[in-house]
Amino acid sequence: MKKITLIVLLIIAIKSFAQDKMVTYGAIIHFEASIPLFEEVKASNEKTTCILITKTGQIACWMNIKDFKFQRSLMEEHFNENYMESKRFPRAVFKGKIEKFDLKNINSVPKQYQINGKITIHGKTKKIDISGTLKKVDKRIELISEFPLNTDDFMIEIPFIVRSKISKSVNTQLICVLR
Repeated sequence: MKKITLIVLLIIAIKSFAQDKMVTYGAIIHFEASIPLFEEVKASNEKTTCILITKTGQIACWMNIKDFKFQRSLMEEHFNENYMESKRFPRAVFKGKIEKFDLKNINSVPKQYQINGKITIHGKTKKIDISGTLKKVDKRIELISEFPLNTDDFMIEIPFIVRSKISKSVNTQLICVLR
């Protein structure tokens, strides 16, 4: 009987601890650095990992740079070798906090939140403040955020020959469904 009671208590403890965080391994990051009248420069990464600590509102997301996919393989190759140096800097990481986050206040109506943190790209870390919407979808939480990033902030050099064809301001979007 003691063993059964211990097992039941252990299962309850594990379940309550597991509810303290929500995670996804398939968050999507889109970015676009296109200049009108020139070739479209955009890519997506559908293998981004995000973890939300529901008690504190702390959030962390990370991705492998090589997981960005472009329409043209040559553009993807240049992105990894010439711009992002993905062998040298294989990951991008964001760690932050969703301000005034309370899991009890999240429902099916999208609500705007401020997210403050630090993002590390290309070996450089920058403090950023972005906004995002959160809403409940079934028993999951959907986070959507759009924000600009500047290549100069991360010392990502755009070669002179294509500088007029690629924007230094990169429009970035995160779509994340946490379970």
